[in-house]
Amino acid sequence: MIIAVVILSIVVLLLILYIVFLQLQLKNINYQLVKRLEEDTHQSISLELINKELNTLVSNINRCLKEDETHRVDLIQKEKYFKDMIANISHDLRTPLTAIKGYQQLIGKGTLSKEQLQKLQIAQKHADELGRLIENFFEYSYLVNTEPIFKLEKINVTNLMSECLVESINLFEENNLEVQFDEKFPMFIFADKEMTVRIIRNLIKNCIQHSASNIQVEILSGKTVSISFKNLIKNTSGIDVKRLFDRFYSVDEGRGKSTGLGLAIVKLLAEQMGGSVEAFLQDKMLEIRVNLPGLEEFCP
Repeated sequence: MIIAVVILSIVVLLLILYIVFLQLQLKNINYQLVKRLEEDTHQSISLELINKELNTLVSNINRCLKEDETHRVDLIQKEKYFKDMIANISHDLRTPLTAIKGYQQLIGKGTLSKEQLQKLQIAQKHADELGRLIENFFEYSYLVNTEPIFKLEKINVTNLMSECLVESINLFEENNLEVQFDEKFPMFIFADKEMTVRIIRNLIKNCIQHSASNIQVEILSGKTVSISFKNLIKNTSGIDVKRLFDRFYSVDEGRGKSTGLGLAIVKLLAEQMGGSVEAFLQDKMLEIRVNLPGLEEFCP
C-alpha cells in the first residue's frame, strides 16, 4: 500500500513537472514571438523540450512566419517597381508634351480662322490638363523615392492659409465658388513651410474640382492643429471616405480628369511631418481634415 502511494506520488510529481515544463516552453515561444516583433528579427522559433504537439505547433508557426516574410519581401519589391515605373512614366511623358505645347504656341502665332482658333484653344486646354496630371505623377514619385529634408519652423498657419486662398481667387471665380474662412485667431504649427503650402494647394485644387457649392475653410485647435476643408458634394453614392487618400482613387472616375494622387500627396506630406489625415461625409457635406503638430508639442 505504501509503495503504491509512493509510486502514485512520484507519477503526480512528474506530471506536475512536465506541465511546468510545458508552460515554460509556451512562455518561451511567446517571448520569442514578442522579441521578433519588437526587434524586427527574422529568427525562427526554437523549442527545447521534446513534445510532438508543441513541435508541430512551432513548425507551423515558423512556416507562417516564413510565408509572411516572403510575402513582405515580395510587396517591397513590387512597391519599388511601382515607384520606378511612375518616375519613368513621368519623365517620358514630359518631353513629348513640351514639344506639343511648343507647336501649339507656334500655330497660335499664325493666321487662324475663328473656328481653328477655338479648336486650338481646346487642344491647349487638354494639353495643360495633361501637364497637371503628369506633374502629380512626378511629385508623388519624387516624394516616395526620396528621403524628405525638413526645415521645421514656427509657422502662422492662419496667415499661410489666407495667402494660399488669395492666390487662388481667379480659380474660385472661374468656377463660381466662394470661400468662407475666419482668420480671426492666429494658429501656429511647427512644420515645413513648403510642404504645408503644398498640402493647402492640393486641398484647394481638390475642392475646386469636386465642390458643388461654396467652400468652408477652418483652422481648428486641439491636441493638434487641424486644417479643415468642407464642401457640398452633388452625388455621394460613389464616395468611399476610407479610400479618399489612396493613390489613384478618384471620385469622378467617369470624368477621367483626375489621377487620384492629389489627396494621396496630402496624406504623404502630412505623415512625413508627423501629422495625419481624416475624411468625414455627412448630409452630402464632405470634410477633409489634415492634422499637423502644434507648436506647443515641441515646447519644453
